[in-house]
Amino acid sequence: MSVLDKTYYYFIGIGGIGMSALARYFKFLGKEVLGYDRTLTDLTIKLEKEGIDIHYEDDIKFIPKELTVENTLVIYTPAVPSDHSEYQFFINNNFEIKKRSEVLGEVTDATYGIAVAGTHGKTTTSSILGHILHDADLESTAFLGGVLENYNSNFLFKGKKYTVSEADEFDRSFLKLSPKVAIITSMDADHLDIYKDKNDFEETFIEFSKKVTEQLFVKKGLPIENSLTYGIELGADYDAFNIRIIDGFYHFDVKTPNGIYEDFTLKHPGKHNVENATAAIAVADYLKIPAEKIKSALENFLGVKRRFNRWDINDKVYIDDYAHHPVELNALTTSLKEMFPDKRILGVFQPHLFSRTRDFWDEFAKSLSQFDELILLDIYPARELPIDGITSENLLKEIDLKEKEVCSLSEGLERIKTKSFDVLVTAGAGDVSTLVQPIKTWLNED
Repeated sequence: MSVLDKTYYYFIGIGGIGMSALARYFKFLGKEVLGYDRTLTDLTIKLEKEGIDIHYEDDIKFIPKELTVENTLVIYTPAVPSDHSEYQFFINNNFEIKKRSEVLGEVTDATYGIAVAGTHGKTTTSSILGHILHDADLESTAFLGGVLENYNSNFLFKGKKYTVSEADEFDRSFLKLSPKVAIITSMDADHLDIYKDKNDFEETFIEFSKKVTEQLFVKKGLPIENSLTYGIELGADYDAFNIRIIDGFYHFDVKTPNGIYEDFTLKHPGKHNVENATAAIAVADYLKIPAEKIKSALENFLGVKRRFNRWDINDKVYIDDYAHHPVELNALTTSLKEMFPDKRILGVFQPHLFSRTRDFWDEFAKSLSQFDELILLDIYPARELPIDGITSENLLKEIDLKEKEVCSLSEGLERIKTKSFDVLVTAGAGDVSTLVQPIKTWLNED
C-alpha cells in the first residue's frame, strides 16, 4: 500500500522544519493532518492557521478515536524519545509508523526526484532550485529545510511531476532516497556523534551517490565518480566566472556544456551562494529550462530565512545566519569582510551540540577569532548530555580576540546593548534565533 492511501496522517514532532513541509504536502492533497510538538512556535502557529490540529502536551488523550490501524499513518522524527507516550501508544496498538525520511523517500520515488545533499549549502541550493522550477511553471513540489522569503513557506507545490528535497546526512536518512538527479555540495565531516570518523562519513556520501539513477552533480574536487561538476573558476562542467558586485548584488556568467550563459544576478550575498546558485543552474539546465527563465527566477529569489538575513536599521546593519559549523562560519565572516571592509563587526554565536563543539574545537576557535568582538553564548545541547570540559568558557580561552565574553542566551540582548558596533551578527542553529525580534525592536528604538 502507498503512503498516499491513508486518510489520517499523525505527526509526532510536527513543528520541525522537515516534518512541517511533509505535513503541508499531505494537507495539500486533501488528507486529514494532525499531531504533536513539544513547543509552540511561529511555524506551528502557521500550521494551525492552515487547518492542521496540533497539541503541545504528550498525552494519548489527544489522539482522536477516529484514528485506526487501517486509516492512519504515523510519522515521527528521530528527535522523539523512545519513551514518548504517544509514540508508545501507536507502537503498542500496531499502527503503521514511519520515520520522516522513509515517507519522503516513498513520496519522491513516485515522482522525478531531485535531491540536494551536503554538509553545507543544501538548504540554499535546494531552495534556489525549487524556486526556479516553481517560477518556470514546472509541475513541481519542493520540501525545503528553510522558510523561503518569496513564499513565507518551506513547502512549494505546483504539481507532482518533479520533487525537490534535501537529502539529510544526519542518521544516514538520505540513504532512504533513490533520486533520479542529485547534487552533493560538500562532504566536510559533521555529525561525528553518529558516524565513526571522517572516512565513515565520506563513505556514506559515496554510498548515497550510487543511489542516484540518472545524473549526479558534485562540487568539483569532491571524491565522487561518474558525475558532472560545478564550481567557481575551477574549470568545472558548470563553472561560474566573471563575478562582480554591482549595486550590492552579485553578477556572474556560467560556462556550461551547452555554451556560456551571461549575466546572472543573485541578491543573496556571499561567493559561497554564487556556488550554490551555480549548482541549481546546472540542474535547471539539465532539465532543459531555458536560460532566460533561470536568470529571471534567480534574480527574483529573495533568500531563505536565517541564511544571511539582513536589516539596515538606524545606521546599523544587523545580520542573522544559521551558520553552526566552522566552514559555514568562515563563509559568513568572509562575506562580511567583503561587504563591510571598514566596519566594526560584533559576532554573537551559539555553539550547537557538545559533540560538534568538541570535534571541531580548534576550527571553531580560529573561525570565531575573525570577528572584531565576540559574545559567545552557552552551548545549545539539542539531543545531547554535557561532555566534561566542553563549555563555552573553555572555548573562549582559545579564541584570539581581546574583546570577548561568555553569557547565557537570556543575558544576550542586555550584553549586546553595551557594545559599540557597525555590524551585528547572530549565528547558530539552536534557539539563538529567539534574539532576532528583540534585537530588531531595540535597534528601532535608538
